[in-house]
Amino acid sequence: MSRRWWGRWADCPPYVLALLLLATPVAAVQPDEMLADPVLEARAREISRDIRCPVCQGETIDDSNAPISRDLRIIIRERLVAGDTDEEAVDYIVARYGEGVLFKPRATGSNLILWLAGPALLLVGVGVAVASGRRRRMVPEAALSEADEARLKEILKK
Repeated sequence: MSRRWWGRWADCPPYVLALLLLATPVAAVQPDEMLADPVLEARAREISRDIRCPVCQGETIDDSNAPISRDLRIIIRERLVAGDTDEEAVDYIVARYGEGVLFKPRATGSNLILWLAGPALLLVGVGVAVASGRRRRMVPEAALSEADEARLKEILKK
């Protein structure tokens, strides 16, 4: 009796399938890092979602197990406990590690050039396409002289 790969799952109890569907990745935040105040902890988690791990580059510091990510999570929590606003805590991290740690870079200073370069290049491309299309329409078709028409008819007859 040959069964496809999904055939064995059909025999599983429904609760096993439900548990498999509910499985989600676990965040790297350790219990000893968490704040007792749920409001501050929620703010720290929100900030951590927007900060990139300097080592992993593709993960937030909330998801990364790298030691630097742990240090950044602790720094954020210390800043919030000290009374900093979310923006001040993020500014502190950016001042130490640079704009590269932000998943959503700010549209200020030299980053403004990068934010505006995409739309500007799109507009230039559309302008070139429109100008090219108009130029093609404006070029008249070249008419053949009578001698060329006679020669063409002669060639086509053969």
